[in-house]
Amino acid sequence: MILQSYAQFCIALRRGDAVCVTATLSSADKPPEPMTQPEPPTPLPDWAIGPFPTPIRILPDHQDLTFTCPVSGERVAWAAKDVFNPGAVVRDGKVCLLVRAEDRVGRYAGVSRLGLATSDDGLHFELEPEPVLFPADDKWQAWEWPGGCEDPRVVESPDGGYICTYTAFDGKVGCLFVATSPDLRTWTKHGPAFAGGPYVRRPSKAGAILTELKDGRLVAARHQGLYWMWWGEGLIYGATSEDLIHWRPVEANMAPETYLTWNPSPDTQAGGAVAGGWRIDRVPGVMGLRSLAAPRRGRFDSMLIEPGPPAVLTEAGIVLLYNGANHPGHGEPGTPAFAYQPGQLLFDPLDPSAVIARLQSPFLKIDPAEAQGQVGNVCFVEGLVAFKGEWRLYVGLADSRLGCTTAPIRG
Repeated sequence: MILQSYAQFCIALRRGDAVCVTATLSSADKPPEPMTQPEPPTPLPDWAIGPFPTPIRILPDHQDLTFTCPVSGERVAWAAKDVFNPGAVVRDGKVCLLVRAEDRVGRYAGVSRLGLATSDDGLHFELEPEPVLFPADDKWQAWEWPGGCEDPRVVESPDGGYICTYTAFDGKVGCLFVATSPDLRTWTKHGPAFAGGPYVRRPSKAGAILTELKDGRLVAARHQGLYWMWWGEGLIYGATSEDLIHWRPVEANMAPETYLTWNPSPDTQAGGAVAGGWRIDRVPGVMGLRSLAAPRRGRFDSMLIEPGPPAVLTEAGIVLLYNGANHPGHGEPGTPAFAYQPGQLLFDPLDPSAVIARLQSPFLKIDPAEAQGQVGNVCFVEGLVAFKGEWRLYVGLADSRLGCTTAPIRG
């Protein structure tokens, strides 16, 4: 597969496609370069969530659970290959994970389906025997097959029920989808998050919806009357919604022009703003997606960034945990090329599109013992819950396994 961009490379690498770059890009050719030894929790500024120690593995043994695929009509071991990248929510006093599971049949490193795992203590989970969200013989089959349903984020709706954002992968393009459920087991697919707009077929993924702590749980929250979501891979973008299902990306005027003319009658304000005797006129340009955050040269997130778990509204602002990948040429020295590590962004509480702080270093690193897998050196944060008075952060390890780490809820 010949790649045209870093985003395409990353998607191909993480799905196991053959890539035409160097031999080191295939995890089957040689073991991944190990990362540094585990470290104590990284000290964090007061606004950040954490600190978190190195994740420990959870759900280590998943038997070859089978179900009948409604597309192929065949019995498949839907979680036989890998189980990773979990969304998380608390329901009825239990931690519930929507996990991405892959079979060994599909062309793109296995067909991905979403399964439900539950736990009384947030560490010991039981995976239910059949997936709960998967490609089916429905109107979305062309969007979800043969790649599947990938990388879920899940939030509780303030009106009851649950919202899941996930990536529908047709084998060529990933598209951010939305589904709803009253109980985490029965799901209704609503299709593309950006349906009805110009970005519906644009590659999109990783929808992290704004939440707030309410009665000890994270629940989707409005900001100035609208729900907010951060999304994207490569760059981080924003979107707003009135109902958590239909989303409108945040746009910017890409090429505006402003010019001044002298107005001899400063009291006249016909068509333009008046400052003293000057009239300010603005000619609008073409609207386009507004980037809210980007990779940084020389740092751990130098190649690409994408949102992690749902964002959290705090006293300091809006905290978004995100995943960053290291560039092979101008990335962070001492960190393996293409390694995924998580960072944190703080958005202005008055303007969710404005970044006001950012961690300079990753706040979490993978245990070297967990670094090898489908894609080496990947510590991918995706699920966050408040549970029994502490944060529980759920991560994908090397695109192969699940991990969990905990931190106190400060403030």
